[in-house]
Amino acid sequence: MKAIGVGGQSQAQALAGLARMTAGVQPIAVEEYEARLRKLQGLMREAGVVAVYLHAGTNLRYFSGLVWPPSERLVGALVLAEGPLQYLAPAFEEGTLRDYWLLPGEMHLWQEHESPYALMAQVLRELGVRGGERVGLSEDCPFFVSDGLRQAAPALQWVNARSLTAACRMRKSAAELALMQRAHDMTLAVQRAAASILHEGISTTEVAAFIDEAHRRVGANGSYFKIVLFGVASSFPHGVKEPQLLREGDMVLIDTGCLVEGYMSDITRSYVFGTPTARQREIWNLEQAAQAAAFEAAQLGRPCQEVDRAARRVLEAAGLGPGYRLPGLPHRTGHGCGLDIHEWPYMVEGELTPLDVGMCFSNEPMIVCPGEFGVRHEDHLYMTAQGPRWFTPPMKSLDDPFGQA
Repeated sequence: MKAIGVGGQSQAQALAGLARMTAGVQPIAVEEYEARLRKLQGLMREAGVVAVYLHAGTNLRYFSGLVWPPSERLVGALVLAEGPLQYLAPAFEEGTLRDYWLLPGEMHLWQEHESPYALMAQVLRELGVRGGERVGLSEDCPFFVSDGLRQAAPALQWVNARSLTAACRMRKSAAELALMQRAHDMTLAVQRAAASILHEGISTTEVAAFIDEAHRRVGANGSYFKIVLFGVASSFPHGVKEPQLLREGDMVLIDTGCLVEGYMSDITRSYVFGTPTARQREIWNLEQAAQAAAFEAAQLGRPCQEVDRAARRVLEAAGLGPGYRLPGLPHRTGHGCGLDIHEWPYMVEGELTPLDVGMCFSNEPMIVCPGEFGVRHEDHLYMTAQGPRWFTPPMKSLDDPFGQA
């Protein structure tokens, strides 16, 4: 028996059923960026860190609102424990940077033949930072930058600022949650549409192209990523090199997401094209039970590792694992999400961070059966004062995966 919502539509019909879903989207306000900086500065003072360098990328965007992709050139901002932002950039980028920034600050420029690391060391000296003091680097700062800075200012204590930046980014505001909710709503609509176009002989490449176009139809700039796997290939969590053609009885695994104002969605759906075998049904239902157990374990104040442990208890009771042994769950149960698709906190053994209001993370205790298939139900949730809440409803059943009956 074919599952409800799997197959039955042409690509044209499926795309015609989608519409833009971005009406009313509100970007993060300048006032929120200012509040983020104040929080970071307060944490810096408590930790005895006199400055933090935010390299181009998501940390720079989170604290300043400046969207700037990282490259081989140093572009970023220094946050002092007190005072305005100090931007560093190539001189020829000054006009563009001023056009894009949301929070003005002091600008320090370097020419192509000059050392940006020496410039930063000079700026720190002029701002009163002396040898022996602690200066943080955002955790996404590449080695060539950290190495250059250590050589330019060896007397400073260069430290990883992750504990400071992550402490801010882990707890999402109402505005961030609204953007993430919209992104997940959009991707769930795309997942339903992708399931509806499946037919025997369709290729994973063709489905991936459809997913990208479907994300555009709902208002995203295409898919941020897409993984489409059929049959045995579904037992490889992040895919295989060669495309596959869909056959009757194949397990289908589709993992995809998009961006809304920089914030991620990330949803995986697994179901069978055609009539499931008893083995497929058993593993699918077990995956559902593990995901539900992980959700119930996500309670305020509990260490993140308890979410992972709860999922594994279900699987091990059914004879899978233990630990990362296969058949079973080969990776952590979940990852934080936001501006990065993977960010703190992580639902993994040894992660003792207590769950707190505003934390968001995936719940995806994938079951891998080598040589057979894999099943991954992935939905994201966020912590409220009343406990965990789903961004998207989990899959309903193998016969009605999207709850369309």
